[in-house]
Amino acid sequence: MSSGPAGAITARKAVKRRSSVNNDVEMDVADEVQLSQNVAKRGKLDAEMRKIPVPSHRYGPLKENWMKIFEPIVKYLNLQIRFNLKNRTVEIRTSSETEDIANLQKAADFVKAFVCGFAVEDALALLRLDDLFVESFEIQDVKSLKGDHLSRAIGRLAGKGGKTKFTIENVTKTRIVLADSKIHILGSFKNIQLARRAICNLILGTPPSKVYGQLRNVAVKTSERL
Repeated sequence: MSSGPAGAITARKAVKRRSSVNNDVEMDVADEVQLSQNVAKRGKLDAEMRKIPVPSHRYGPLKENWMKIFEPIVKYLNLQIRFNLKNRTVEIRTSSETEDIANLQKAADFVKAFVCGFAVEDALALLRLDDLFVESFEIQDVKSLKGDHLSRAIGRLAGKGGKTKFTIENVTKTRIVLADSKIHILGSFKNIQLARRAICNLILGTPPSKVYGQLRNVAVKTSERL
């Protein structure tokens, strides 16, 4: 049994060795905890979300068509979706099964199109095709109109029984929603430009018959190119 100064030095060295070993173990444990926390944080950051506000007049249609909206987003895009009653928004986020982050934007565009007033069947095209978009603008962006002048412009865009709107849609291969003074167009980039030009001409006062003639000429030229 050691005693004296030499024994005390040996004992202190043994204590230091034990403390260094304990410190190493504690550091390893701390590193593992920190690593797991970082992984968890990265997992949270990787879960991205989109929020689409829903106006009150679209609550009813959203409720009626919820399953038609829910199924393609969850089953085919592998995303999560819910309607937040408190914030009055549709929330879409990625899940562990989401394969392509681009699906999140596709789903958001799909829901936005429905909220704008497009039928679910038309809005679904945004999920199937990559070259489709929705462009929105207001009549006041084209010409400052108020009162009866604004009402007459909206009437010219729709036409009797919706004839003008349907004609523009059929010729330009687009879908158009007239929501008061707001106009939403769904289609490819080129087709949206054609439809917007026709709509702007109507807003500026061009007679519908002249707009029809311009659309026919465009349709003929397009078919010849094809």
